[in-house]
Amino acid sequence: MSTGARRVAARVAAAVVMATALCATAHQRLAAGTLQPAGTSPAVSAAPSPGGGSATGPGTSPSPGSGTGSGAGAAVVARVAGARETVVSRRAVVAEGAAGRRTVDCRRVKCVALTFDDGPGPYTGELLRHLAAHQARATFFVVGQNVAAHPSVLRRAAAAGHEIGNHTWSHQDLTKLSAGAVRAELARADRAVKAATGFVPALVRPPYGAFDNAVRTGIRRPLVLWSVDTLDWLHRDSARVARVAIRSARPGGVILFHDIHPTTVRAVPRVLKALSRRGYTFVTVSELFGGPPPRLVYTGDAPPRH
Repeated sequence: MSTGARRVAARVAAAVVMATALCATAHQRLAAGTLQPAGTSPAVSAAPSPGGGSATGPGTSPSPGSGTGSGAGAAVVARVAGARETVVSRRAVVAEGAAGRRTVDCRRVKCVALTFDDGPGPYTGELLRHLAAHQARATFFVVGQNVAAHPSVLRRAAAAGHEIGNHTWSHQDLTKLSAGAVRAELARADRAVKAATGFVPALVRPPYGAFDNAVRTGIRRPLVLWSVDTLDWLHRDSARVARVAIRSARPGGVILFHDIHPTTVRAVPRVLKALSRRGYTFVTVSELFGGPPPRLVYTGDAPPRH
């Protein structure tokens, strides 16, 4: 055999030995769970932190503050359901227990609260499907009369993990009512919600965003207004509603919609897709604050009567 042939044979033999060693190492790592097969994404562990938020496992790096960073860890989220975890979305580590409760640390990720007034109505079921498709939570400020007319829809909303707030029984301006009439409006709506869901709402949104000192001191629950008014009740234009919501969304914001309008419900998928691409997590009002909100959430700009 010539010298050149011997060199080629030696190189082939060395390559075979190296390939055999690499294969053995790969099989060992796969068996140990330290090597992911091609085409799979590693799950990221999530555990509640001592402060009540969520702590991320190795490989994650949610950005501080508004969460506008774009590290590799920000692209993967683990949803914890009991002892199992699966990758479900981006930007936020969401820990969820067996009862459907979840923990979102909005100090570390970009959160926005979508809120829907005046329902439930004939289009709320479709809205719930849109929200479920994006694993989005929302807050529904419901009118008692509509709860009595659509109790099964409200039960579905509550079962899906959405938050339910009191929007009075008949949508009257509370600043024009006596203290007793204000209490009656809220109490009657509370009874309707409890009959449908088994619980009394912890939050109140006054109709039209109208309140004064008497209303504020007389209601012993947080008054939740908004930071963005889509004016969807005035402009029945799905494209416009979506454009306003997307353009105006900010971390920590509360966006006002009305799910009694079909044009609003048709706008929601576009809002969810656009804000998801921008890294937002859709949370309830209480999740936004990591627990009970303050006595007054935003001041709102009361729109004209509708």
